[in-house]
Amino acid sequence: MAKLIRDPQLEQLVRELNDVEPAPDEARAATPAAAWPSATVAEGNPLEKLLIDMAQRGASDLLIVAGVPPVLRVGGRLARTADAPLTSDDIHNLLGSLLTLRLREKIDAEGAADFSLRLAGPASEDDRRAGRFRVNVHRQRGTWAASVRALPTEVPTLTQLRLPPALGELVKPTRGLVLVCGPTGSGKSTTLAALVGEVNRNDARHVITIEDPIEYEHRNAKSIIEQVEVGRDAPSFAAALRASLRQDPDVILVGEMRDLETVATALTAAETGHLILSTLHTSDAAQAIHRIVDVFPPAQQTQIKQQLALSLNAIVVQQLIPRADNQGRAVAVEVLLANQAVRNHIRNERLQNLATEITLGKRQGMISLEDSLAKLVADGLITIDDARVRSSRPDELESVLRTSR
Repeated sequence: MAKLIRDPQLEQLVRELNDVEPAPDEARAATPAAAWPSATVAEGNPLEKLLIDMAQRGASDLLIVAGVPPVLRVGGRLARTADAPLTSDDIHNLLGSLLTLRLREKIDAEGAADFSLRLAGPASEDDRRAGRFRVNVHRQRGTWAASVRALPTEVPTLTQLRLPPALGELVKPTRGLVLVCGPTGSGKSTTLAALVGEVNRNDARHVITIEDPIEYEHRNAKSIIEQVEVGRDAPSFAAALRASLRQDPDVILVGEMRDLETVATALTAAETGHLILSTLHTSDAAQAIHRIVDVFPPAQQTQIKQQLALSLNAIVVQQLIPRADNQGRAVAVEVLLANQAVRNHIRNERLQNLATEITLGKRQGMISLEDSLAKLVADGLITIDDARVRSSRPDELESVLRTSR
């Protein structure tokens, strides 16, 4: 194994991230008094009816856009409600009472803001008003719009998600980096929640999740789980991550690695005795590695490739596909495990060879996207046409489909 060559500039950066105390403004932003609270929709609010309808129809998302009626995503497909088209004033009435001054300032400055939402009312099991939601409010054509994601009250298992049971092996190591990748809306956060659930049911470990916002609320079982919400409990992912390293964690979930500070700290933590779970918005394993390396200045990228090659455990890439029976969506996954050959390809920037390593590594538990798609077709869960659209290697998919018939 190649010896890791330390980069003094990177090491200094990580030391600064771990040693520096939050600036006064940062500290104030992290206090509950200055936080972005989870909003609550009071009974009688016009948004309440839409959210209850969303839950009753099993919709995953609600889109609120001026000029069209509210739109639900049911089973991966869009369906307009029977309501009248929304005006700009309608949207302000729906959302205005939920936005704090800080959220409004963020929308004005950055064009968008995220927060969690809860319906008021008794929290009984059969009461739809007990639901939780993730909300993104943004600007388009000079007015507000929103995307609302329903958050299930129970943390799903890998079996319930129809994910390969072998994914449970990814959370057994005590150190390393596991990345779950895919486009927006591909279920990455749900997969991470299921992996944390695996830890919680089977091991006595201290888990810290850092999210923006918190999506699944975990209840302590064998493990102790702390959940930090960016904006409410910490000013940023980087600040929360560097603080978590002083809190005796075994597993750290980072909702998204967005910047250099977060990536640098996560890699160091993964290398020095923590299991790090995180996500990236990429469509394959090679893109995920490029995304991490490209965050850093060119002078540091060789060092980062060495560090990533040592710390990476696995990359899971997934897509959600509408089911053939229109009863929800099925998940297709690709799993790359960081064996010695994969680590060498990362060090030497031969990422075009990763697809071959997945094919050769099936006995080790690796899964190609084409094999996953073909299995979904064989099980009658998705159509051949949908499988072909999602495949990045159509010739290989056709070969696998012929073999599986």
